[in-house]
Order: sequence, then C-alpha cells, then structure tokens
Amino acid sequence: GYSKGSERAPVEITEYADYQCPFCQTFATLQMPTIEERLIRTGKLRWRYRDFPLQQHQFARLAAHSAACADEQGKYWEQHDRIYEGQAEWSAARDAGDHFRNYARALGLDLARYDECMGSGKYAGRIQASLEEGARAGVSSTPTLLVGDRLYQGRIDSDAIRRLVDSLAPST
Repeated sequence: GYSKGSERAPVEITEYADYQCPFCQTFATLQMPTIEERLIRTGKLRWRYRDFPLQQHQFARLAAHSAACADEQGKYWEQHDRIYEGQAEWSAARDAGDHFRNYARALGLDLARYDECMGSGKYAGRIQASLEEGARAGVSSTPTLLVGDRLYQGRIDSDAIRRLVDSLAPST
C-alpha cells in the first residue's frame, strides 16, 4: 500500500478509493491538500491509500496500476494526483492508458521502464488484494475511510477529518 506521514502519528486513516469515482476525485483534489498541510505534515495523521476499483469503472484498475508503476520510480503520489486531476479527460477517453503514459512522461519517468511495468500487469494481484481487503472490512462504496475499526462513507471534508483526528488523538 501507499502511505503519507509519520509512522509515529497518533492517528491513522485508511482511504479506500477508486481513481474513476467522481467523489474520490473531488476529495483528492479539493480536500486532500488541506488535510496534508494541516494534519499529515504536522505529524498528527498518517494516511494510507488503498485501491478499491469498482466494477462499473472500466479504467479504475488501469489507473491504479499506472500509479503503482510510477511508485517503482519514486513518483507514486505525483502520478496519483495527476490521474485524479485529469479524471475528466481520461474517463471519457477510448484509451485511458495513453493519458496515464503522458502524465508519466510529464513527471519525467523512464518511459521504457514504465511501459514494461504496465505491459507486465505485475501489480494486478496487489490491486485485487487491496479490493478484497477493503471488502472484508465492509467497504462497499468509494471513498470510504477506515479509522480504527469504524467506516466513514460518503462526502467527508477536511474539517470533519480534522475534528475526527482531534477527537482520536491523545490530548497533550
């Protein structure tokens, strides 16, 4: 999986999300920068991202695989963000893979390595395992946040997450 923030952060949230889901896109582009600035960088929160590609989204697994291949070159979060930012472009495309490759190029990835990784499908099993892990935890829609053993579904904004983190963090 993919994580941001200190392993010593007092609170950990796991997000189960689908790159082609509109609510996930809104969350990633509008709420996440604030969460990152105020909670992750300040050491209050560790964030884990898990792939939960929904069946109705034909490019969700390909998007997840593209981000995993970028991770091999140390650019997971950059590709992750770029895929979400470009969702309107690629989700309507005939071949989303071309868009993902263009993002990889723009990020300066070694395209030969990227193409080999994408062609091999080597992360398909990991993506499936992530989906199954979420399903076992009770996830049925995206985005869903797992906090401790509680699931939070639907639209959640950065203020709600800040309140949640404050309520869970041991008071100093």
